[in-house]
Amino acid sequence: MTRMQNILTTGNNRWLVVLGAIVIQFCLGTIYAWSAFTGLLTLPLDQGGHYGFTAQQAAWIFSVGLLFVPLCMIVTGRLQTRFGPRSMAFSGGIVLASGYILGGLLGSTFWSQLIFIGIIGGTGIGLAYVVPISVGIKWFPDKKGLISGIAVAGFGFGATLWVKLAGSWFGGLLYTTSLFSLPGVQSVFLIYGFIFLLFVGLGSLVMLNPPRGYQPQGYTPVQPSENNFQESSNQEFSTLEMLRKPQFYMLWLMFFSTASAGLMVIYSISLFGIDSLQASAAAGNPAHAAAIAGTAMAWYAIFNGLGRVVWGGISDRLGRKWSLLTMCSFQAFIMLVFFEMGGAVSSFILAAAIIGFNFGGNFALFPAITADYFGSRNLGANYGWMFLSFGLAGIAGPQVAGYFKDIAGAGEIATWSMSFTIAGIACILAALISLLLKAPSK
Repeated sequence: MTRMQNILTTGNNRWLVVLGAIVIQFCLGTIYAWSAFTGLLTLPLDQGGHYGFTAQQAAWIFSVGLLFVPLCMIVTGRLQTRFGPRSMAFSGGIVLASGYILGGLLGSTFWSQLIFIGIIGGTGIGLAYVVPISVGIKWFPDKKGLISGIAVAGFGFGATLWVKLAGSWFGGLLYTTSLFSLPGVQSVFLIYGFIFLLFVGLGSLVMLNPPRGYQPQGYTPVQPSENNFQESSNQEFSTLEMLRKPQFYMLWLMFFSTASAGLMVIYSISLFGIDSLQASAAAGNPAHAAAIAGTAMAWYAIFNGLGRVVWGGISDRLGRKWSLLTMCSFQAFIMLVFFEMGGAVSSFILAAAIIGFNFGGNFALFPAITADYFGSRNLGANYGWMFLSFGLAGIAGPQVAGYFKDIAGAGEIATWSMSFTIAGIACILAALISLLLKAPSK
């Protein structure tokens, strides 16, 4: 046993793993702050913009980043076994920081931002993301849902910090900072890159697996039975064994459906808010509407983090299946009424917070039910395959929203309704699938 492992197994020191997980995920959550940059990135050149991207181009940078997260997670699960979780978390921090630093220095075009922020930044997140979840569940087999939620809560809360720092706190770094004469967007990328390098490095220090055979004091593993409300298989599945089970594809499709809805709102909340609030006269000008949308995004991020913890804790008591059914149904309803709620300030912010709360539940419930159904031993690799649905949802959700935004005429907001309706129907499908879930057996 290493010295750090010895420290973590003493008393309640295993909670240091959770603290390190939160610090790491706080930095990785920067991808959810993308909405803070879309306004300046899509500002036309003839109106003083530096980039002049289309809405779909801005969406592609976000989407590619989200796609590379799960692609790298699949590799990370295997590398974690060989090199250890601490090395993988630290490597992820270096790659993420490098992407943002290069994006700051050289990201003046769509293709450079796609490479540095989308591909390299997404790769860094993917290398580090699964480490805190996998390590946390191994240290807390008695609280899988809660720890899954807490371990990734920083991802949601982190977005609040990065959004507010960029857009409003201290005057907004996007509007007050120009490092090396770079535009605000690139200056913020540069600042964020150095912050990520420092804090992911610190959090990685406690990313160690527990000793072989470790069990918390007083914990007795749940034995499988017909009345096991958690419906846990209590069996270990290899990745190939998991991929042969229909339960994997059911969960995969559910994750894709609910993640598409949440990612659609993350990408479009600023653009939709500006259109909707001005059309209803709830905001007098684009700047006022953008400020309200920024507040809505901040509350989305806060409740995203809360949802991870709350839904994880609920699932430890209610069961993963029924928690998923409730969450998917709730998300379907709010997506179907989001367009109507977007016309008033209070209802717009409320709807954004609820969508964020439900969206956050995905990141507690799906890793926990993956561990329940397919075991914790190979969770790093297995959850990477499950999380691939999130990466593809990162293309589907934002691209659907970007498509309807680009085809809308000047001042026309009706097309937004179609994108949110599509997302609501997808969540209904996920809720129906959850009724058919049952733990697999070898």
